[in-house]
Amino acid sequence: MKGHFKKRGASWYFWVELEPDANGKRRQKSRGGFKTRKEAERAFAELRDEVRRGVFVEPSKLTLNRYLDEEWFPAIRASVRPTTWRHYRGQFDAHIRPAFGRTLLVNVTPAKLNAFYAQLLTTGRSGRPGTLSPTTVRHAHTMLHKALSDAVRWGHLARNPVSLAEPPKARPPVMKVWDATQLRAFVDHTSDHRLAAAWLLLVTTGMRRGEVLGLTWQHLDLKHARLAVVQTLTVVDYHDVRFSEPKTAKGRRSVALDHRTVAALKGHRKAQLRERLSWGEAWTDTGLAFSREDGTAIHPERLTSWFEQLSRDAGLPKIRLHDLRHSYATAALTAGVAAKVVSERLGHASVGITLDTYSHVLPALQEDAADVVADMILGP
Repeated sequence: MKGHFKKRGASWYFWVELEPDANGKRRQKSRGGFKTRKEAERAFAELRDEVRRGVFVEPSKLTLNRYLDEEWFPAIRASVRPTTWRHYRGQFDAHIRPAFGRTLLVNVTPAKLNAFYAQLLTTGRSGRPGTLSPTTVRHAHTMLHKALSDAVRWGHLARNPVSLAEPPKARPPVMKVWDATQLRAFVDHTSDHRLAAAWLLLVTTGMRRGEVLGLTWQHLDLKHARLAVVQTLTVVDYHDVRFSEPKTAKGRRSVALDHRTVAALKGHRKAQLRERLSWGEAWTDTGLAFSREDGTAIHPERLTSWFEQLSRDAGLPKIRLHDLRHSYATAALTAGVAAKVVSERLGHASVGITLDTYSHVLPALQEDAADVVADMILGP
């Protein structure tokens, strides 16, 4: 394959004849805008090497809008969780479409992406007031990286420009947790609440909100003090409440229960049976351990609202409902429970995630370990 070079004005360009297509149609490719002939020759050498290795990709005439709307979003809808799909869609519509929607895939470059990230951090999206956090910008970067990685696999791009971009580093969130005394105060304050057993379960297991609300009596073995997490209650666009599987294989797990939580669950089951009798034929048999008075599912956001109100009424520091999970993990690690066991109870994909998330607890544990091991070896 031979390249032909020519200077036009202040720039160099080259053109080359490729093998005819499947229909015998002539194919000629050209590239230009190079400042020197040497730059043009280097670009030609790269193109020739791609053709020789069989990885040359015809420049796509698809815009980012067309590719995502017509190909990518429809293709991934069945393979990702509904909440993930909506999150990706929201990232694209809110942040990426205004800036890159009409841009050809081949014209999305690392430099343009870096400038785009900087704009989101400093002036917000599409000139609107307000800036975005580094974490939100990284979410947009992650979504775009996945989309264009698929574009490479599907033959629209030779390489993924997002891989060469530099998104901002996410600032680790400041974790707010309750200590053991505050957790006990919350349990005491909610002991007479209709969902007292649910609050206790959240505190003593670190389960996620959706896991507790998706729990059925079928998956509770109170005789052997265990429960199985096999589904979670999720929300899509607020009004669409549905059951889904845990995010990871480790999310499906068996969780041991303490005797006080078991006793609370037994009492809750009796109270629910009384509610069922009072509702009669109007009762909806969902099998859920924690439901509304008529047996139907509790909207996850409703549980969050109740938690916020109960926390205020108890005079406790403000934290999120999800921070009960962090509070449990912090308490467990501080009590000396092995990180591997805590990881398994929380349903983390790996113990590394547990250690990274709760690294703030580890320095104190190391100090305790230093004294304990030294006393064991050297004597108290």
